[in-house]
Amino acid sequence: MIQTSNVSLAFGGRVLYKEVNLKFTKGNCYGIIGANGAGKSTFLKILTGEIEPNTGEVIITPGERMSVLEQNQNKYDNETVLDTVLLGHKRLMEIQKEKDALYSKENFSDEDGIKAGELETEFAELGGWEADGNAKTLLQNLGIGEEDYYKLMSELDAKVKVKVLLAQALFGNPDILILDEPTNNLDFKTIRWLEDFLLDFENIVIIVSHNRHFLNKVCTHICDVDFGQINMYLGNYDFWYETSQLLLRQQKEQNKKAEQRAKELKDFIARFSANASKSKQATSRKRELEKLTLDDLKPSSRKYPYVDFKFEQQIGKEILKVDKLTKKGMFKNLSFNVEPNQKIVFLSSNSLVLTTLFNIIMGKEQADGGTVQFGKTIKPSYLPQDNREFFDGCHLSIVDWLRQYSKDKTESYVRGWLGRMLFSGEESLKEVNVLSGGEKVRCMLAKLMLESGNLLILDEPINHLDLESITSLNKGLINFKGPILFTTGDQEIIETVANRIIDIVDENTIIDKEMTYEEYMSTK
Repeated sequence: MIQTSNVSLAFGGRVLYKEVNLKFTKGNCYGIIGANGAGKSTFLKILTGEIEPNTGEVIITPGERMSVLEQNQNKYDNETVLDTVLLGHKRLMEIQKEKDALYSKENFSDEDGIKAGELETEFAELGGWEADGNAKTLLQNLGIGEEDYYKLMSELDAKVKVKVLLAQALFGNPDILILDEPTNNLDFKTIRWLEDFLLDFENIVIIVSHNRHFLNKVCTHICDVDFGQINMYLGNYDFWYETSQLLLRQQKEQNKKAEQRAKELKDFIARFSANASKSKQATSRKRELEKLTLDDLKPSSRKYPYVDFKFEQQIGKEILKVDKLTKKGMFKNLSFNVEPNQKIVFLSSNSLVLTTLFNIIMGKEQADGGTVQFGKTIKPSYLPQDNREFFDGCHLSIVDWLRQYSKDKTESYVRGWLGRMLFSGEESLKEVNVLSGGEKVRCMLAKLMLESGNLLILDEPINHLDLESITSLNKGLINFKGPILFTTGDQEIIETVANRIIDIVDENTIIDKEMTYEEYMSTK
């Protein structure tokens, strides 16, 4: 068990948390969520002892071992890959060194023999004799082959290093596992393996992640960092979000009878409980959810932007025709037609390929061959991955910047749209060139909504966005009545939005399937 007792932390007068009291128990997985800058990763550092709180303490059951996903990729550059994983269990490695030192002594005394015996017993109890085999199995499961086991970490690509450090954190069955953004730079196959590993993990897991699909799959509880508090809720991210939205709607309808409110809640919980998977965690979560009552729940104070794409120009039969499009080193003779209501996700192991394709479709880059033709009724709206051209060197306020893209130029109208994207009051007067990455993307989404395009083309639209904005964008894309071409690393968006897959495997291999992402992955 690990718990916080009256933990408070402030930086320069800004209170991150005040008197936080939480208990994390065996068999559960806790997702830490919150807006950018809310202090999610800082909270993990308090739990690990890297940061001391201003008040309060962190209490860990004596004898329990904590393992933390290392964020410094270069920390083990002078170690081999296999040794780096083994170093995840520090006590085991300490015993091994002590044993080696004892057995190398020229004058091995009776006292040394007693000490060696004690070390051997502890070594065996900690699984020392199986350690090498277990470490190699972890590496294999993460896609790292035998040829890399004895390489120095400094020789590895950054994406491979991430996997080794993940193996290090998972090694040795820790009692408490702390993971900060564990899915960053992992491919979908590895993420799926990690999900299965954590679903069967029987100890404590505490995770910070922006990956909603991952949080939904593995979490039994959500801890919401918001307004100086950290509140714990039963269930995964979607359950937390949908419950909060349901309760907010019910609060607005004060005259709704308690019996009807309770029935809505009961029906809602039943739907989520039915989704429990094979794991012990999910089965336990289902039992707990079934016991919930209306009094057990409360809405979050988290604010969400409002993303809703509408279009005025009706869509004709011809939308977009791409014929034998070629770009050397990227794709050759790429052809496809877009039909109404098709939401197409483009996949590639090289994101530059997809950015180039979208830029060619929008006329921002030239192809080496082939043609792109939009239908006469089509008005495309494009969200590029690189939005610097819209903001760099621009000294307009957010209000005046957005006014450029609005038919109605009145202050109240433009501010209304900014309010939807959580820019209010004095914040709307900030110059756009000083905005954060997430704020710029929210501005771009407001621009797209005002443009009212009937074809959306989105290149990595979630970059820099927080969970709240990603969730709102996801709902907006699901509700959009027109066709969409998009690429994203967010598996939840792919699974809930896409009904067609175009996978650019390499320059000469292009797979085009009209199916969901889940169906496509099952064929692979």
